[in-house]
Amino acid sequence: MDEPGQPADARSLSVPGADLHTHSTASDGTHTPADLVRLAAAAGLDTIALTDHDTLDGVADARGAGGGVGVRVIAGCEFSVQAPWGELHLLGYFLPISRGGPLAEFLVGQRDARAERMREIVRRLRASGASVTIDAVLAEAGGDALGRPHAARALIRAGHVASMGEAFDRFLGRGRPAFVPKRLPALEDVTALVRRVAGVSSAAHLKGRATRAALERLRESGVDAIEVRHPVHDGDLTARLEALVPELGMLRSGGTDWHGEEEAAEDGRAPLGAITIPPAWVNALEALHRERELESAEAT
Repeated sequence: MDEPGQPADARSLSVPGADLHTHSTASDGTHTPADLVRLAAAAGLDTIALTDHDTLDGVADARGAGGGVGVRVIAGCEFSVQAPWGELHLLGYFLPISRGGPLAEFLVGQRDARAERMREIVRRLRASGASVTIDAVLAEAGGDALGRPHAARALIRAGHVASMGEAFDRFLGRGRPAFVPKRLPALEDVTALVRRVAGVSSAAHLKGRATRAALERLRESGVDAIEVRHPVHDGDLTARLEALVPELGMLRSGGTDWHGEEEAAEDGRAPLGAITIPPAWVNALEALHRERELESAEAT
């Protein structure tokens, strides 16, 4: 989850279609995968990508719920990678959810790194006077992939802060006393891994970094698509990217980056269903996935 920020008027971007950026309790969201799908159906969505951080564990439950309410669930994941300017969030779509294979092994390593980072975050919180334990943070995560929002919720529960925003402002945000940088894999390594398993990659919420030169560098690093529509992209940036991305031979994606209704209300983020992409964009992403599946089958 990004640190809280000011979004664009998300509802003005709404069109019928899909939301390809959502989170559940499998990582740092506040709703279970099944509840997320039911809320997506109530919001009028017929397709979502579940893109939890460093895990695909929620996809099976989400798909089980989706079958009952008519919502298609694309297996996705959000990776944190090293980009030329620092950290980049990279979305992977149409990923295999099997427990074995190179992607599953990579994700286990990433979750182990998250646990190590969280232990250091807790150590720094305690050194700053916040009586939060690693067990308390683990309880907030419920066994799922750890992230700073879990530490923030533990701070709230312990009475040290009143909100997620205050937790990041005082303790967890960049430059604050309990901020611990991630150990980031190289962008090229992760795009190659996604392609190896016939997935499709998309650079998430680039904001002001979305220049032509930067997009060209991302394309050269193996990135397939750009998240054009996102709450932190204003109308001008969204319109520019909608035209520029296909000009560069890349695909388009988008979504709310939804972590829960409470988080959306507190941070001013977009509610579920407020930002969608047209079916044609989803079809183009899936066509690339199918092409890679065929290439993989022919190579074996």
